[in-house]
Amino acid sequence: MKTKYPERIICLTEETTELIYLLGGGDKIVGISGFTQRPPEARKTKPKISTFTDANYKAIKKLEPDYIFAFSDIQAEIVRDLAKLGYQVVLFNQRSVAQILQNILIIGSIIGKNEEAEKLLSVYENRLQAFKEESSGMEYHPKVYFEEWYDPLISGICWVSELIEIAGGTEIFSEFRDKQSASDRIVKPEEVIKRNPDIIIASWCGKKFKKNKLVERENWNEINAVKNDKIYEIDSTLILQPGPASLTEGLDELVKIIRAWHLM
Repeated sequence: MKTKYPERIICLTEETTELIYLLGGGDKIVGISGFTQRPPEARKTKPKISTFTDANYKAIKKLEPDYIFAFSDIQAEIVRDLAKLGYQVVLFNQRSVAQILQNILIIGSIIGKNEEAEKLLSVYENRLQAFKEESSGMEYHPKVYFEEWYDPLISGICWVSELIEIAGGTEIFSEFRDKQSASDRIVKPEEVIKRNPDIIIASWCGKKFKKNKLVERENWNEINAVKNDKIYEIDSTLILQPGPASLTEGLDELVKIIRAWHLM
């Protein structure tokens, strides 16, 4: 019997939508998250049936999906509800660069795009390796503080921490990278001062970055990054979704920032 791959897919987060489009399966997607920005054609043409924490079950029923893809423990309750309704649901919880790469193969196999997934994986692996080799030759790897949220201060999640190092930086709170919960990555302002980063990168998880909120913190004028005005923002859609965007444009932004520091 010939295997029948799913033809009607709903993606509850952006990174899976973007990946499926890159694999040539965009026509299979019938519903997406309302937060989806990438790719633009998906946002323009696909029905929005969820946020990150809620889903429209009536709209999902009308779309008659074969498969539903979700992400993270935050969507666990949505997944439970959908499973009880009888849907085939796959929940991913990738947190590292290696897991992001693994998902390419897993999703490719589910939707019948194995060959395309292998090719895309090879492109990303070669790209990451090239940046690693280039950064390994640096005499000094500037200390980087990545701020995912500002109140309380939350340091970067695992894949962000890893990408900073691939780009040539030293992530100052790397000991927290394996903590899945954001609450386990809360850092004290005085600890940032103590570790004295050369570069500060903010990506406030969907909220517009306000530089004054950062530089006006008590005693932060003692930090090298503040003294030298090495404070940057990376759009959260590029770096805080564990999929193609973070491995491409997100990483490119990190590389650009770290190279600029070496040129000062």
